[in-house]
Amino acid sequence: MVITMITAPDDEGRRLDRLLRKALPELPLSALHRLLRKKHILVDGRPAEASIRPKAGSRITIPQEAAPVSSVSLPAYQPRLPVPLLWEGPGVLALHKPAGLAVHGPASLETMVRGYLVKKLAPSLSFTPGPIHRLDTPTSGIILFATTLQGAQYFSTLIRERQVKKQYLALVDGNLGAPSRWEDLLLRDRSTRKTRVTEEPGAAAQDAETEVFPLATTSRYSLILAAIHTGRTHQIRAQAAFHGHPLAGDRKYGGSFQPGGLLLHAYTLEFPITEGTKGMGLPGILQAPVPDAFRMRISELFGRNLTQIV
Repeated sequence: MVITMITAPDDEGRRLDRLLRKALPELPLSALHRLLRKKHILVDGRPAEASIRPKAGSRITIPQEAAPVSSVSLPAYQPRLPVPLLWEGPGVLALHKPAGLAVHGPASLETMVRGYLVKKLAPSLSFTPGPIHRLDTPTSGIILFATTLQGAQYFSTLIRERQVKKQYLALVDGNLGAPSRWEDLLLRDRSTRKTRVTEEPGAAAQDAETEVFPLATTSRYSLILAAIHTGRTHQIRAQAAFHGHPLAGDRKYGGSFQPGGLLLHAYTLEFPITEGTKGMGLPGILQAPVPDAFRMRISELFGRNLTQIV
């Protein structure tokens, strides 16, 4: 018996040994190189060197007795996405994540997306569809998923170079009377899974920049539009708390009690007009509708609905 794997377009151009390390993570590196050295690994029926770069559609075979590992498993097929699809283009999906749904892990948005793509994409040995940027579990709104390696690389570059503008809606404690610009250094504590502002520059500290615009206020609360120019973990939550306006309901960062927890919504993504974005038909701005619970709470607090504010 043999293990047989077929390379997909996303695998093309990658070294064989790196493809196999991705496809067979349970196989020790020393065992992989031993199999290659002994000519046990075939590509299209011929013994292969570690450095060759198989083309899409190549057949890789390994004797089962030489490498007692399981084949690449596919997620359970899901014919429809259980979350709204805002846009689908070459190499990327824009989804509307509900609050409370994790992006990673069991029963997450990631597993749902992979199940949806099972019959839409050829399974790749080296690339797995996944989110291009972060969105916390309590946060709702737009999140981008890469469906191809090219899509992942293209959109990751746009975000890394700060060419994608992200705007969030949030309910914060206190009256934020005027627009503000928060420029801080953030430090992530992995043991507590919290982010804090630090005034001591260091290798672990990261710059964070957020512009904040009050949309509606009372003596106790403010509805804000937050435009983030960096994408740090818990950026808005940590900076809002440090500047005296924690998100209402965000008990982790000192916010007041709110029924249902914090209200933070990834509202819009604005993309640069480039040949790449125009070529894939990407709209200049993607917008995620505000969840009903968010709308109702805003109406209760400010006596107006969101269409009168935003």
